[in-house]
Amino acid sequence: MVTTNELIDSISSLETLGAVGITDSGAFRSLLSSSEHGKCTSTITRFIGGHMATTAVSVGTMKAAQISKAGGDFELVERDIPEPGPGQVRLKVEACGICHSDELVKEGLWPGLQYPRVPGHEIAGRLDALGVGVTAWKKGDRVGVGWHGGHDFVCDQCRRGDFTMCVNRKVTGIDYDGGYAEYVIAPAEALAAIPNELPAEEAGPFMCAGVTVFNALRNSGARPGDVVAVQGIGGLGHLGVQYARKMGFETVALGRGKDKEPLAKKLGAHHYIDSSTVDTAAELQKLGGARVILATAPSAKAILDVVGGLGVNGNLLIPAAPNDPLTLSVMPLLMGRRQISGWYAGTARDSQDTLEFSALSDVHPMIEKFPLSRVAEAYERMHSGKVRFRVVLMMGS
Repeated sequence: MVTTNELIDSISSLETLGAVGITDSGAFRSLLSSSEHGKCTSTITRFIGGHMATTAVSVGTMKAAQISKAGGDFELVERDIPEPGPGQVRLKVEACGICHSDELVKEGLWPGLQYPRVPGHEIAGRLDALGVGVTAWKKGDRVGVGWHGGHDFVCDQCRRGDFTMCVNRKVTGIDYDGGYAEYVIAPAEALAAIPNELPAEEAGPFMCAGVTVFNALRNSGARPGDVVAVQGIGGLGHLGVQYARKMGFETVALGRGKDKEPLAKKLGAHHYIDSSTVDTAAELQKLGGARVILATAPSAKAILDVVGGLGVNGNLLIPAAPNDPLTLSVMPLLMGRRQISGWYAGTARDSQDTLEFSALSDVHPMIEKFPLSRVAEAYERMHSGKVRFRVVLMMGS
């Protein structure tokens, strides 16, 4: 952390101060001395009306886990704590979930990705600094930042209010550095308020896994009492089962193996279908056919095996993309007015709805916590599929 003397020395001369109306260096030094630890830069900016733009002053350093090249290892580095620009905020990160989509950064699978990059889009923390023009939030607010990392407000989709489909949308941890760090800068429009009832380590996973399945289900067309099946009981599926039950659907969990049934029932499933022993589609038809099947396991074969379980007007909803293409007959879709559709996460407001519904309805992610210093181990725990069911990095631990 810089000292008062170092701040004074960083200004080229007293003439520089005089040019912006500061004639008493002693008073200036006294003002800086009274500043709270770590906030000297913002004090200078307020004092001289923003004329310090050409004099960069560090407010300290932070730890971050970055990837420097496609396929590279995680590097724990010290970086200067960044300052928010106009319309931006700085979060002091408390927790950040590790998502399978972080592989896009780790392996360089996102077109145009620039390195080094800090991944992470399941961020929970507190506002630490506000940029010019940010008025809807205040320092100390508990907030989260998810996959949707901002939009331009002016494209045709934004003008229609469909910010998720903004043609210039930003993705947190891909278009700019994410939450595998002690601090992160984000656009103010990317913030979701975190209810006091939710601890940071639970709020993080809700910012991606949670909002993806919650938002998909509430926009699926299913009504309370309808049969809704959740295929896969993993990082997305274990939340999907909880949300489906809390939304009033007749909830069916689809998995492989009898050993998953106790967990499925504990999460709220009315029924469990073991696809390793029975015909999943036939069993769903015995229940009248599914109004919605939420396919959370990214396996093309597993998804194709359940299509026949859709009822009339049924919707196979896919929020997790399989690597292999889907190949299926169209005739069953035509004969039953069935459809296959994808779902793309949601905006910050959708994330906030997810957080609020989760707090209200007692929905919780199953998590394993790791300190930032063990990021490589934590990522491998996720990537191997051994985690049950979300990995969360905890800062300051």
